[in-house]
Amino acid sequence: MNEHRDPYSDSFLLETDAEIIEPQPSKWRAFFREMAETLLLAVVLFVIINSLTARVRVDGPSMEPSYYHNNRVVVLKVAYLFGDIQRGDVIVFPAPPNPEEDYIKRVIGLPGDEVMVADGKVYVNGQDLDEPYINAPPINSMRAVTVPEGMVFVMGDNRNVSSDSRSWGPLPIDDIIGKAVFVYWPLDRIGLVQHFELAGGG
Repeated sequence: MNEHRDPYSDSFLLETDAEIIEPQPSKWRAFFREMAETLLLAVVLFVIINSLTARVRVDGPSMEPSYYHNNRVVVLKVAYLFGDIQRGDVIVFPAPPNPEEDYIKRVIGLPGDEVMVADGKVYVNGQDLDEPYINAPPINSMRAVTVPEGMVFVMGDNRNVSSDSRSWGPLPIDDIIGKAVFVYWPLDRIGLVQHFELAGGG
């Protein structure tokens, strides 16, 4: 330790080799701040994802062989803000027989289309559809129905066990929750939802 006299004072100043230690922020304080920031980011992302998408469980066999009971599907709620509904789209909506449940079906007819089922085939505007995704040809026939404006005609891919527009009529477009885009469970079926382009004239 050295000492010297301050030329402007009668007091002595002490010099040491030790550095002056600046106060450091608490490590725990920094840890909890990072945790809070991470949780806030997670909440924000959760809210954003939930506002844009929904997760739906397939209930029953009506969409086999495309989708099976207990498959989990991601639904894009905003899909039709950026594009029009197309024949062949797979959509999710509250079940008309019981709005507490959600149905997943395929769009067959658009507003103004004439839909008919005869001889094991589905016809849209007089043209029979090429449908590689169905489980089996429909057994029952259906007279021609014109889809009203603001509505779509939907069917399940497993035609002979599906509750769809053939029994409860066309679906209001405003009731559509969104477009199915991704299967995330079970892992052996994970992948994008396939949307077929269906010709229908008109």
